Amino acid sequence: MNTSTSGSPAAAGPTLSQVLRQAGSGVLDVAVAPRGTDVPVTDVVLHDPGDALGGPGEASGLILLAVGLEATSPEAEEAVRAADRAGAAAVVMRCGAQGVRPALAEVAARGRTALLTRGAGIGWTDVLGRLRTALAQSTGTGSQAVDGLRLGDLSGLANTVADLVGGAITIEDPQSRVLAYSRMDREPDPMRRLTILGQQVPRWRVEELRESGFFRALWSAEGVVRRPAEGPYAERLAVAVRHGGEVLGSIWAAADGAALSEESEAALRTAARAAVPHLVHHREWGREAARRQEEAVRTLLAGEADVEQAAQILGLAPDRSYAVVVAEAHDTGTLDAAVRGAGGGAPASPVDTAEQRVLDVLALQAAAHRPGCVTARSGRRLFVLVPAAEDAEDPAEPVRRLVATARSVPRTVVFAGMGPAAGDPTGLPASREAAELVVRVLRQRASAGPAAARESAWALHGEVVSQAALLRVMDHLEPLWRVLAGPVHDMVAHDRAHGSQYGASAAAYLHAFGDTAKAAARLNVHPNTLRYRLRRARELFGVDLGDPDGRLLADLGLRLARHKP
Repeated sequence: MNTSTSGSPAAAGPTLSQVLRQAGSGVLDVAVAPRGTDVPVTDVVLHDPGDALGGPGEASGLILLAVGLEATSPEAEEAVRAADRAGAAAVVMRCGAQGVRPALAEVAARGRTALLTRGAGIGWTDVLGRLRTALAQSTGTGSQAVDGLRLGDLSGLANTVADLVGGAITIEDPQSRVLAYSRMDREPDPMRRLTILGQQVPRWRVEELRESGFFRALWSAEGVVRRPAEGPYAERLAVAVRHGGEVLGSIWAAADGAALSEESEAALRTAARAAVPHLVHHREWGREAARRQEEAVRTLLAGEADVEQAAQILGLAPDRSYAVVVAEAHDTGTLDAAVRGAGGGAPASPVDTAEQRVLDVLALQAAAHRPGCVTARSGRRLFVLVPAAEDAEDPAEPVRRLVATARSVPRTVVFAGMGPAAGDPTGLPASREAAELVVRVLRQRASAGPAAARESAWALHGEVVSQAALLRVMDHLEPLWRVLAGPVHDMVAHDRAHGSQYGASAAAYLHAFGDTAKAAARLNVHPNTLRYRLRRARELFGVDLGDPDGRLLADLGLRLARHKP
């Protein structure tokens, strides 16, 4: 039997009925329950029927998952007898289509241990995860102060704990990796900034805490451990989050403008108890929950058929508006290629480590800033569903915060756009499309180089309506333009073949509304050089910028050519 139980069996705990109810329908079926299901449960363990269970009381309160044992096998009856002798609350077996044999049901009915069968299509790993999460939920470890949080909402938990403790909160796993952090209302101290940006405590800091004995004290103490302020690093409180004898992680509070008091310590102890079901859920279901969340976000943003189900999975409030934010990350070394591709969707070049890291940080930042934000990543883009603010906050604040956070990550540039709010989930695809157009506009503005990219890093859709509308028009024109021929096509082809600058010269002249001196300065050439190029463009290709129709065609064609290499 797996011996990683929750310490010594307790005299009382959540009942089998409560655990089964929390685990959800379809996971386990009650075949026989001689004492009913109002019996206490202390833990859920994997059990190999070949292993001895020990004497009476050795498995008191345990739910034993008899992995590899079919309810139809001859060994099933002896396994039920052994579980009953050891005082187990229940034993779980696989059950085929024939169901539980009458002889096995009779053996179970003569004892005190409940016989449960695993639901069809549910694996043992899923059963173990759901039961342990349900057990943590049912232990009553929470507090009224954190009631109402969706199970596994670590960002919401961090924000709630920050309000209770009066400090900046970081929730970490046992390996000192950041799982969530509270919103930042002021500039964090250097250690908090390094931890958030790196998504884990810096390695040198981990070694320092280990060598000083701080981690030994943290993992062994039942209460809060205090670390005084050190130079630029604020005072910190830390508490381990435990489920029985197992450490699930830790919660850290950094002084945020005021000293951390004894009341802060008491609040942090309460938070550690309340965090247990959330961290259990994250450990058992974190990856699966994240995958389902991202799939649900993509379903909503694509406007697919099962929109209502996706909204339920994400826990979207039916009476609240949501807007879509699109953030696109680029390494500064790939920025030129991104700008050249501004006419279409996100550039298809591989996403490097720095870009992936900044997207991870932005996802954490979005969740920390406003409860209810949900995210999904696709390539170098992060999609964020932002619920409407319930106060007088500037609508642009979520986008501004994302870009401000991204600027702290070296060698990266982020373009972020926000679409209009949608009153219901059916309006989210339009909000996404508008946000994507904003990002494309920002990429176009970045053509002047990295400095310009950082200055034009974010916008709301309402601020770039004209440019976004023009991009839509160009998208529709591009397929037609590609199959046509004419003076502008000939000029562009000549430039590409010979490295000449006729197209760039014409574009600068049009951009300057015919002001030759301004256009020449933009190109860094003498005005006479520009006049010569424009004259030769007319002579060689028939591109006449003095003709209104010629100007329109040249402007459209050169815009399309510039962003369609």
